Amino acid sequence: MSVRRRSLLDDAIDQIGSTHPAPTDSPPRAAAPKEGTDFLTRRGAAFDEIVRTVKTPTIKLKPDECSIWPGNARDYEALTYDRCETLVESIIKEGRNREPAVVRRTPGAEKPYELIVGTRRHWSIAWCHANHHSEIDLVVRIEQLDDEAAFRLADIENREREDVSDLERARNYKNAIETFYGGVRQKMADRLAIPKQRLHELLQLAEIPDVIVGAYASPMHIKVHHAGKLLPLLRAHTTQLLLEHEAGRLTEEQAARRDASQPPIEAPQVLARLIAATVPKRGRPAKRPPLATTSGVAVGTLVSNHPTKGLVLKVMPGEPLSVDEILEALRPAIADAKFKKRSA
Repeated sequence: MSVRRRSLLDDAIDQIGSTHPAPTDSPPRAAAPKEGTDFLTRRGAAFDEIVRTVKTPTIKLKPDECSIWPGNARDYEALTYDRCETLVESIIKEGRNREPAVVRRTPGAEKPYELIVGTRRHWSIAWCHANHHSEIDLVVRIEQLDDEAAFRLADIENREREDVSDLERARNYKNAIETFYGGVRQKMADRLAIPKQRLHELLQLAEIPDVIVGAYASPMHIKVHHAGKLLPLLRAHTTQLLLEHEAGRLTEEQAARRDASQPPIEAPQVLARLIAATVPKRGRPAKRPPLATTSGVAVGTLVSNHPTKGLVLKVMPGEPLSVDEILEALRPAIADAKFKKRSA
């Protein structure tokens, strides 16, 4: 039998219970982290406020008594039996979920509780109910948390879970920074006790569009460091079109491989092909993407874009267009032009 892996929350609760004196009329404040303290110490101090609230009795609920809080990083709709198989089998064997999920009451809502932490546990027990194990209930703790505290609590748990993808976490952070922290990165980094550079890298990943994510066999495969290589290419119109074209080809190839029960194209190869698609072939100029209107009507092509020789466009509309429509199609190429700066 494998040794139970304790969550960060449970470890923090045990530590607080053994090192802090019994509460008086007003609970003691967490000591401010000293300069030079290590990362885990700073993170523990930042979440001391939350972990003080979770030593509560557990209760049993049916899965359909809980709605899923949308602020959690994990994409509930993306969960499958394959992703949860080990947990499902453990729950069936033990007749319960080992680690309680966390819910809060939602008076007046369609369902009486909202699940904050434990989406895989909830999904797995819902699967059990749909597959001849309706006797198994979801063990939960009820907490009183506002949305920002709920976000931080869920984030603690998700950092300990290897099956929460970088992309899920990145998009969750992108939403949270505007919702809870007024778009201020330093404020969010301090609140979560994570390095500001790490937060920056995750927010960069959140900018990668779905058309590029689709090139990977699974959203689980795209990593934080991929964003640093792809974003500069996505920000230039010419390379963006080439990148998106190659992503479309990869998406089709991945689907064909799935249908044929063949192994997928691995993430490193996907990244390499995306980048290579934007690099001019040796001995011949890179293929220029056509210039087109937003409705897809071809307007012409980009012939050359040189800092000293200037920008050359070939304009041959595929069908009658207004001057404004033609200019709008040419605007991205003009914006990306490599004009040599003239000295004053």
